[in-house]
Amino acid sequence: MIEVKTISKSFGEVQAVKGVTFCAPDSQVTALLGANGAGKTTSLRMIYSLITPQSGQVLIDGIDPCKEPEKARSLLGVLPDTRGLYKRLTARENIEYFGKLHGMSDEKIKSRTASLVADLRMEDFIDRKTDGFSQGQRVKVAIARALVHDPQNIILDEPTNGLDVMSTRGVRAFLQKEKERGKCILFSSHVMQEVSAVSDEILVIHDGVVCASGSEQELLNQTGKDNLEDAFVHIVTDGEGHE
Repeated sequence: MIEVKTISKSFGEVQAVKGVTFCAPDSQVTALLGANGAGKTTSLRMIYSLITPQSGQVLIDGIDPCKEPEKARSLLGVLPDTRGLYKRLTARENIEYFGKLHGMSDEKIKSRTASLVADLRMEDFIDRKTDGFSQGQRVKVAIARALVHDPQNIILDEPTNGLDVMSTRGVRAFLQKEKERGKCILFSSHVMQEVSAVSDEILVIHDGVVCASGSEQELLNQTGKDNLEDAFVHIVTDGEGHE
């Protein structure tokens, strides 16, 4: 479970995040939905301790990453907004390298890699060097690399950005399976269709603030709209009150 308590962050005179609060429980997909520049990525970076909140607190399964960063990170698998694969390594070698960084045994890395290859359907390119990979192939390798240590909490920043239909469906199926395993999944997106397809709980973030939350149906009921896009536009332009 990921708990976020009134976190804030400014860059110079720009306050990117303004007291964001929410809880992402286990066995659920929680989405941060917002336009580019709304504060989604900054919020996620504070959650996985790439940057430190100026105020507020984050708890990862009860662990404060500011106080126990290594312990908190061991409970997280993170797909950041930049994928950053090692192009001279094969997909398998990229995954194995991260397994070793997490202190996993060779046997455990081999077993976990085999499971991820099957779940993400990477059989055709697992032993190819990643230089020249398609966007979909890069994302799948980056997800596998992030989750090789089988963390309880999964954070994904725009996981399907730029993917084709088949790759997108593959990532969705994988997230559904992880949710059924009891994992906490938190992801950000500005794509309405993506949020609608996979989310149990949607947090609408606008101008650094969570301004509405609930299931898709609850947001439709709150706004009186019949689709998520119209509900989102109504919330961020007309306002539904800040939480």
